[in-house]
Amino acid sequence: MTTSRIVVTGIGASSPIGGTAPESWSALLAGASGARTLEYDWVEQTQLPVTFAAQAAVRPDTVLERPIAKRLDPASQFAMVAAMEAWADAGTPDVEAERLGVDFATGIGGVWTLLDAWDTLREKGPRRVMPMTVPMLMPNAAAGNLSLHFGARAFARTVASACASSTESIVNAAEHIRAGLADVVIAGGTESAIHPITIASFASMQALSRRNDDPATASRPCSVDRDGFVMGEGAAVLILESEEHARARGAKIYAYVVGGGVTADSYHITANDPEGHGAQRAVEMALAAADASPDDVTHINAHATSTPVGDPNEYTALKSVFGTRIDEIPVSATKASTGHLLGGTGALEAMFTVKALQDRLAPPTINITTQDEAVPFNISGSQTELGGGDQLAISNSFGFGGHNAVVAFASA
Repeated sequence: MTTSRIVVTGIGASSPIGGTAPESWSALLAGASGARTLEYDWVEQTQLPVTFAAQAAVRPDTVLERPIAKRLDPASQFAMVAAMEAWADAGTPDVEAERLGVDFATGIGGVWTLLDAWDTLREKGPRRVMPMTVPMLMPNAAAGNLSLHFGARAFARTVASACASSTESIVNAAEHIRAGLADVVIAGGTESAIHPITIASFASMQALSRRNDDPATASRPCSVDRDGFVMGEGAAVLILESEEHARARGAKIYAYVVGGGVTADSYHITANDPEGHGAQRAVEMALAAADASPDDVTHINAHATSTPVGDPNEYTALKSVFGTRIDEIPVSATKASTGHLLGGTGALEAMFTVKALQDRLAPPTINITTQDEAVPFNISGSQTELGGGDQLAISNSFGFGGHNAVVAFASA
């Protein structure tokens, strides 16, 4: 067991609003939207009721070398792009292979590989199905390939807890370092599921926005006229280290990972608990691990997907923790810009939270026409200065299956 604190020394991202972490952060601060009309024949062929999504700004196979890209599903491609950026940003840590781990996440995994292989089987027969199909589609493909690429031998673990997945992977990574299982961990999550079957399924659940005529404003968390979330894709990675290891090699430190909470609602397979008890406990666990009180929190990155039910439920949960102070803490709902990356969304929002602490700026939440009185967060369409002094922020993620994950960061 290590007594050292856990630090973030590198960040990377491939998102709907930028091909790198700095590009994504700059676009977020500028109020960009990554949602746009899908220009694919299959949209019309399948008569999808939703014809837009927040696709990645840069395709990962245009960044990776061709031999690497060919053996990876798009979800693993995004993971590799983000991890390579984060590793370089961390200064390519000199760490023993047995002390380097991978905690990675996805909500769905290699859906494109799986369903393309099914089409090939039906149309061309079993001999034409690629031998690498299973290694590409399996949910642990991203973690396994990152372990291979970076020579991580401590562990290569995968979390699949729907939209809470990559926040949980970051919490796990900090716990694994604290337990003495690794000195450095590559943590994050990925998703590439903008596919006819997932769009049709989410649309059938009435979960997606149907603003086909105006995709850029479709994701509008906390707005009274919100009508569902926008599908997104991409990946984000944080390099976590023990402070002792980071300082010994002279690494820059973005922020401290000071706490995390993971709980389950045990309420419904898709709906979160309307009383928010599980989410409340996750926040309280994160603050307790940080040895902090609700009064210490200066910023919140809300899960806020832009669904009619989900946004007020999150407010209910947070009010149970913070009381009336929840109406004062600067809140950002960054899915308004990026859409919802499912299993990759928590890592991207964790990266945004780290940058918010570093730059002391809460990013804007776009597309709020009239704020819903049932979700009276202190949320703004403009950047909000966080001020000087110590800063403590939390990032929330909640997923199908009743999964709740919260991670707490402190300013460096």
